[in-house]
Amino acid sequence: MGLGGCIILIAVGAILTFATDWDMEGVNLDLVGIIFMIVGLIGVTVFSSIYRRRRVVVPPAAGVVDDPAAHQRRDGYTGGYGV
Repeated sequence: MGLGGCIILIAVGAILTFATDWDMEGVNLDLVGIIFMIVGLIGVTVFSSIYRRRRVVVPPAAGVVDDPAAHQRRDGYTGGYGV
């Protein structure tokens, strides 16, 4: 479940808890709404902790190899055409 799903759970839970006055036998909609909000909050915290762990930058393990032949200066007089 992504961040959007968690926010939807929180919104649906708040609607069920605070904005409805339906009565269903055997189901307490206020309690269901509170459970949705708690599950949504837990999901947001878990998602943010996993996202924070993914953003860790790991330095490269191998060193940089410098090729001295690639940095030779060509001035047009040595190593050019006709030499």
